[in-house]
Amino acid sequence: MDLNDEAILGRFPVGYYSFHSNVSLNFQMNRFWNWVGDKQMLEELKAVGTRISNYDDWAREMSKLSDSSLAAGRRLPAAYYAKMAIFFLDPSDARVKPAFQRFMGIVLEDNGVTPQNHHLVPYQGKQLSAYRFTPPVVRGKIVVFGGYDSYIIEWLPAALALRDVGLDTIIFDGPGQGTALDAGIPMTPEWDLPVAAIVDHFGLSDFTLIGFSLGGGLVIRAAAREPRVSRVIAMDICTSLFVAATKGFTASGLSVIAENSDQMPAQLVNAAVASVRKTDLLTDWVIAQGERVMGSATPADVFADWREYRTDDISSLVTQDVLLMAGSKDHYMPLSMLPDQLMTLTAAHSITARVFTEAESAQNHCQIGNMGLALKVILDWLDETGGRVANRPTSTKDDRSS
Repeated sequence: MDLNDEAILGRFPVGYYSFHSNVSLNFQMNRFWNWVGDKQMLEELKAVGTRISNYDDWAREMSKLSDSSLAAGRRLPAAYYAKMAIFFLDPSDARVKPAFQRFMGIVLEDNGVTPQNHHLVPYQGKQLSAYRFTPPVVRGKIVVFGGYDSYIIEWLPAALALRDVGLDTIIFDGPGQGTALDAGIPMTPEWDLPVAAIVDHFGLSDFTLIGFSLGGGLVIRAAAREPRVSRVIAMDICTSLFVAATKGFTASGLSVIAENSDQMPAQLVNAAVASVRKTDLLTDWVIAQGERVMGSATPADVFADWREYRTDDISSLVTQDVLLMAGSKDHYMPLSMLPDQLMTLTAAHSITARVFTEAESAQNHCQIGNMGLALKVILDWLDETGGRVANRPTSTKDDRSS
């Protein structure tokens, strides 16, 4: 690592905090704070956790913090609070659009993103939103996408860090994600298709592909069928969306229904889910979001669709160098998914696995708590596998015409 690398990665805070007793809410609070690292925001989140007991409280309190931050001239905290405020809201809620516009406007402007950085990539008669950040001296190329329903622009601080360490960095929302989902493009397990659209649009060659969260499974599916991908990073591993999405159903008693949903009449599955949704806010949100992301009509359809997002059926086709990243206490992706993924990558050129621990403050999902360390591991691996060359320029004449 160059000293310059260390300074760039030092932008990210270190620490995973106990903001809320609910594991899911606590993660979301840590997640959004990680992108800002503001000390006052840290104290505000510690205080606000005591005032949140449901999603209505969440929306109200985060909205208040956004407004007060903006009034005080604290623009980035205001932006991320705005995004937090609408996280659990139905997209049709009147509060969503203005809050999202606040988030996007501030984040893009304050990070110096220009219209020249933004690209609309043709995809099956529609368009995918992508951003490209090219450093003065290009040492490698990297393409990044997110997971289940994420907006890639949330990941902008990491993308700019990758640019600043010499990587020509492209980030995009794929089907079922962020702006693509807002435009009515549902998720697809055939993830090689959106990746191919990005590769074609930018004319890419010799590049690394990263997927985070569910993207850790989608990136395996993409690399298996898109040979132009040179290196693969799963951040984190996700061998089964069905397992990840239903593991939290145990408390509500819905886990047995979900597990056996493929053997039960759809009408019975839907009735059971409807009963639980009346009293369980998290289940209600998960199912509603599942129908939206997957383009599914009913809960039974959601369960069926989730089962398609797996890697055991396609991992043997991956021939690239692969980096697998996992958190020792990831509450979304069981650590058992790591050996499962390792065992099925039978044709990979090489496989490197890294488990992040609590001692590193990186034990949770996608290494929230120590993003600087996660990026350092990625950069070290790229240096070893040819994804980033020593300080010398690489030609981009052929693949920067778009």
